[in-house]
Amino acid sequence: MAGQNSASTLAILGAGSWGTALAIALACRFERVQLWAHRHERASAIAKLRENRLYLPGFLLPENVLVSSDLAQTVSGCGIVLSVVPSRFLRSVLAGARDHVAQFGKLVSATKGIEEGSLLRMSEVMQSALGESTSERIAVLSGPTFAKEIAAGEPAAVVIASQNIGLAEEIQREFVTPSLRLYASSDVAGVEIGAALKNVIAIGAGVCRGLGLGSNSVAALVTRGLAEITRLAVAMGGQPRTLSGLAGLGDLVLTATGDLSRNRFVGVKLGEGHTLSEILHGMSMIAEGVETCRAAHSLAQREKVDLPIVRAMYELLYEAKDPRQAIRELMERPLTTE
Repeated sequence: MAGQNSASTLAILGAGSWGTALAIALACRFERVQLWAHRHERASAIAKLRENRLYLPGFLLPENVLVSSDLAQTVSGCGIVLSVVPSRFLRSVLAGARDHVAQFGKLVSATKGIEEGSLLRMSEVMQSALGESTSERIAVLSGPTFAKEIAAGEPAAVVIASQNIGLAEEIQREFVTPSLRLYASSDVAGVEIGAALKNVIAIGAGVCRGLGLGSNSVAALVTRGLAEITRLAVAMGGQPRTLSGLAGLGDLVLTATGDLSRNRFVGVKLGEGHTLSEILHGMSMIAEGVETCRAAHSLAQREKVDLPIVRAMYELLYEAKDPRQAIRELMERPLTTE
């Protein structure tokens, strides 16, 4: 491996399960990985134990992964800054990092969501927070992945997308490992809309399970959910074929059916009759689909795109609609062609 320099140092912002898993998986590709945790006590605990016992227990950090709560120290001079900060905190964290990010460093977003209020995609939030001049240096990472399986080194494939396809291909080469395969794309909008909305559809799939409905119902909801995601992505400049790949169908199927899915878990509990506040209070990690649903609902209205499943989940989450009624109304919509 090359000697230590900015290009051989990776900064990862966010020490949740996904950020920690990426630090473990990518440590073999870099001289040093600097993992940033928001809270000093959390960073100290992870550094001391060499394990993130709160969010990813059972997986030891490689020796070249350094953990800190000092944002400036984490990003200064790094060749690549990879953000895994939850969507609600992304803008404020990046604003704090702005003066310390390397002028020619590469920026990668692995955050899935839509910013409430502005309705910006995560790469757009990154550009807004770090400056317009960063547009050619930003890429997004997405695909069907559970943190626990990535940390365990199980085979996985993801998409790295940038409007600068050359940058996407550079990150592709720098992040590839024996167990992680990356596909390069220039369809940033398609990848990010797929990443964000699949969490909302996964809540709906969980509701079906929580209500005791079978595989037929889940399959129908997931399939029509993919159609909704594709409609919105295309309206925002995305390519339909992107949504039939890893960043669309692949990520949706995993999140809507996998037992490790936090968003599916929220839906299951809603279907079982628990309130949203009860469910969220009992979770240590963020289910991005809950907030994304509100933003996606607003985005659909702005773009004049019909998203009946997203609308049903919005009514369920924020207007206290009964889960069984929400599913029944989806089935009773006017008949149409596929």
